[in-house]
Amino acid sequence: MTPKQIYNLEKTTGSKVVDRERLILDLFYTRATTSEAKLQIQLAEIKYELPRIRENARLLIGSERPGKGGSGEYIVDVKFRDLKRRMGFIINKLTEARRKRELYHDQRLDNRMPIVSLVGYTSSGKTTLFNLLTLERKETSENLFTTLSTTTRSFIIGGQKLLLTDTVGFIRRLPTYMIEAFKSTLEESLQADMILLLIDSSESEDEIRIKYYSCMNVLEELNVDKEKIVIILSKIDNAEFDDVKRIFTELNILDPILVSPKSGYGVNNLRKSISRKILLQVKKIQPQMSR
Repeated sequence: MTPKQIYNLEKTTGSKVVDRERLILDLFYTRATTSEAKLQIQLAEIKYELPRIRENARLLIGSERPGKGGSGEYIVDVKFRDLKRRMGFIINKLTEARRKRELYHDQRLDNRMPIVSLVGYTSSGKTTLFNLLTLERKETSENLFTTLSTTTRSFIIGGQKLLLTDTVGFIRRLPTYMIEAFKSTLEESLQADMILLLIDSSESEDEIRIKYYSCMNVLEELNVDKEKIVIILSKIDNAEFDDVKRIFTELNILDPILVSPKSGYGVNNLRKSISRKILLQVKKIQPQMSR
């Protein structure tokens, strides 16, 4: 909603009105645990506030300022400049945090430890699967925004030690400035040797289609290599198999892996798939190491 719409609704109802974007930011804030996630939220909040400052001031004053240099605009301009300064400071901090992550990534490459990344919509079962594979006990919930920061743990498949990364869930119709603010939480996907894209197969056919295309579009925008992506049909124990099979035939997705992170169904097949794909990656790396 526009500031004017919010102002009029609050005046009419006598209650605080929160639009969708503000609600998403508030939910993100309550779930943030790392310093980088908190910085990302602060940056998104500033980008949310900047275009609204002048309009909010005009509505509160009740009319346009009386003339050049009026106190109304002066206060607004001071706040505007303050927010711009804060934005610059936060961007510098995020750049520093990104450099540290890149350093950690380089160290992992030096150790030749393959990385597997979990991506998908919020509440698709990523964290439950993460716990199952790594024996961790990260918080899981059907609520949105349970995972807001990237977590990486080691696990072993077929004698090969790997790193598994759990990322923030995708959200439909997320404003562009929020995508940019939280982009660093998804950049782990770019660095992975294998990307497990979880699709909640228990949802309606329309939801599955929309979320699949949305996820693929985001990964494409991040320039992720499609050969790295493996489609996982999550929560298969709560789905109508024939319906799901028809949808993925329609979407031309071959050999998706059927998994129930909650019961453990299909996890052995998933482990075998990870082992095969990672083995191919290791074979690609070995000739480069011998040069």
